[in-house]
Amino acid sequence: MEKSIRKIAIYGKGGIGKSTTTSNLSAALACRGYKVMQIGCDPKADSTKNLMKGKRIPTVLEQIRDKGEDVTLEDIVFEGYHGVLCVESGGPTPGVGCAGRGIITAFEKLESLNAFEIYQPDYVIYDVLGDVVCGGFAMPIRGGYAREVYIVSSGEMMSLYAANNIASAIRGFGNRGYAKLKGLILNAKNIVNEREIVEEALKEIGTTITQYIPRSADIQEAENGGGTVFEILEHSEMHAVYNALAETIIRNGAE
Repeated sequence: MEKSIRKIAIYGKGGIGKSTTTSNLSAALACRGYKVMQIGCDPKADSTKNLMKGKRIPTVLEQIRDKGEDVTLEDIVFEGYHGVLCVESGGPTPGVGCAGRGIITAFEKLESLNAFEIYQPDYVIYDVLGDVVCGGFAMPIRGGYAREVYIVSSGEMMSLYAANNIASAIRGFGNRGYAKLKGLILNAKNIVNEREIVEEALKEIGTTITQYIPRSADIQEAENGGGTVFEILEHSEMHAVYNALAETIIRNGAE
């Protein structure tokens, strides 16, 4: 019997803390014994660095440029903290080509190499730049790769504006049986009445807060150490926050 894989896309405006949230979620799931694959879908290719001791891994596009058809899974999939499998799609040379195309190429390569069948992860988490939901950036939801979507946002206007755009795109694709918006992860920026502002905006966006992530110096400290709070800060209060997020996501899959 084929293993059921939970495929989740996490979208959000650039600079909102999406990759930090995703990496800590991956770490929380891995610490629970789940096999997790995190796929960075941003040309900056920095989604997985906190799972790889602060180091940048070669991207799928770089390896294809260097090795052509000889690329293997070992060239593009790297084992990070607690066994999390890390992949970065990468992007074209700045100013040349389409960044979204890099995501499409990466997905096609992973598929042709049977990555999911070979590694058999319990969770595949796509970390996707959400400023634009077109072309390759829409692939996780448009191509049926991800079944569930979470949006990371703060209470800042531009962040909520991006969240609304992402939600609209998901609704459009959802009508064709693709991914479903499961909730918003509120990554707080300590704005006055932030939670109330977000909850008001969510009436229009059409979802609820999945997890509130308070602003914490621990997150920056862990990143400066090249890791997640689980790896760097043994007694951080943020463990409980990300564990709660992981628990909610696990529970949402049982619905």
